[in-house]
Amino acid sequence: MKNIKLEVTLQELLLVTTLMSDQLFRREFIDPKMPGYKGDPAELAMGKELVLRLRSIVRQVSDSAAVPSSGRAPSHLSPTPNGIPDAV
Repeated sequence: MKNIKLEVTLQELLLVTTLMSDQLFRREFIDPKMPGYKGDPAELAMGKELVLRLRSIVRQVSDSAAVPSSGRAPSHLSPTPNGIPDAV
């Protein structure tokens, strides 16, 4: 198999994994009830494995994004030109 690189944002990856998970649920539990449905268990298993891998990546990115990159605590207050925060 050939590997493909794809750049997406964390929000895009979350959306894709949610959509994939929903589709896999449909293929596993809803589609088999349709007349004439022919499922592919290997494809379903591969899809589930892919969703798990992508969710693992989301967790890794979320964990690393939660750690501040600098030594000081992040502040939601932005300083004004005189260096004093704009809120009390």
